[in-house]
Amino acid sequence: MSEQRKPAEEYVVIRHRPGYRLRRTAILLVFTLVAAVAGYAAGLAQGGFRFSSAEESNQVLENEVDTLRDDYRKARQQLINLERGRVIDEQALNQARKTIVDLETRIVSLQSDLTFYKNIMAPSEASKGLQVDSFTMTPNRSQGAFDFKLVLTQVGNNKSYISGVVAVNVIGMRDEEKEVIALRDLSEDIEDLGVKFRFRYFQDVEGTLALPDEFEPIEIQVVAQAEGRKSSQAERTFNWDDLTEN
Repeated sequence: MSEQRKPAEEYVVIRHRPGYRLRRTAILLVFTLVAAVAGYAAGLAQGGFRFSSAEESNQVLENEVDTLRDDYRKARQQLINLERGRVIDEQALNQARKTIVDLETRIVSLQSDLTFYKNIMAPSEASKGLQVDSFTMTPNRSQGAFDFKLVLTQVGNNKSYISGVVAVNVIGMRDEEKEVIALRDLSEDIEDLGVKFRFRYFQDVEGTLALPDEFEPIEIQVVAQAEGRKSSQAERTFNWDDLTEN
């Protein structure tokens, strides 16, 4: 009898892919961080980020700052570990670096919001009552137009509402003469010379303004007048170049 042949041996070829685990770790890191930041942003959107209580807002922001700082430290350590690898997907590494920058930016933004709430709840003696907190502008897509945001605050005594009107004027030069233009005449979002306000902690006034031809702006003047038992006035002037230099 002929000797029975054994079945041919099967071989499994295992391909060695250098850096695969590192690339996979980098990609998972990116998706995890992006999901965390996106989840937080969605939470803010659903909550409106405008809480009824400044104390609650302050605590929420403190918790979020601590969480983001912890995520940032973990991300930095993982990034260092990834960069030590010999083979790594360059795109995944760049995305991880970008996520780190986004986290840093978000932390700075949260710290700014936290400072804002703390200043409202625990002000200095010289900064109580109605305040013109800030006036910011960003270029609009339309040429010569800007999106603006005015923030009024009531610092210290927040137990009752404060109400009144606020007027904004843009001061500049045209035809070598000084000219003062009311915000109402520059923005379709503002109907009256004095914009009415009523709030406990703070209120935003937002819109878009467009400058007339041959008008050279120099500064923006904001005058807020509270009425009733809390009658008071707050005034602040902002340099145009400082508002538009970024």
